[in-house]
Amino acid sequence: MPETPIPDSVLPPAPGAEQYLAIDFVNSAIALPGGQFIDLLGTPSTANQWLTAHGLAPVDAGIQEMCVTQLRSMREHVRSLFAARVAALPALPAALSAVNDALTRVPTADLLLWDEKDGPYRAATCPVNEILDHALAAVAANAADLLTSPDAESLTRCDSAPCTRYLLRRGRRHWCSTRCGDRVRAARAYARRTTSS
Repeated sequence: MPETPIPDSVLPPAPGAEQYLAIDFVNSAIALPGGQFIDLLGTPSTANQWLTAHGLAPVDAGIQEMCVTQLRSMREHVRSLFAARVAALPALPAALSAVNDALTRVPTADLLLWDEKDGPYRAATCPVNEILDHALAAVAANAADLLTSPDAESLTRCDSAPCTRYLLRRGRRHWCSTRCGDRVRAARAYARRTTSS
């Protein structure tokens, strides 16, 4: 399926995505009206662009198809946890295991290193083959932070079908964008007109 670029003016980040990387991550799979589907993690190139834009990988990270598969799998696990939280249901054990595995796979503290000339210092090391593990850990940690924060009470799914994006609800707003809100209001107005006719 060919990639369809999304101009920022058409689909801005959902409310809360600026605070929580995990919201933007689960929203990287986008269902649009008319059966269109856009996956910002659909190819190695687009996944690398997404990771770079979020400070999780260098431009030349060389993301491979295997990495894309792991990213999409983590996205579905985090999405599953969000859905469980919103519906007040128990989390799927596989989703919890995937997030916890990502959290424990990389060191959380800077390592102690030693320079021959300058002596000891602390720094994070991230060889190229560990970029994906660090990105997955960052997303998993952010999802865990959101799900255990007071903001989790505001987590909801966009009420405008076919949209599947998540957002932090502000007031009565239940839509991820003005576009989705307009679509819901137009559908309600149309339904009122047709039932009164």
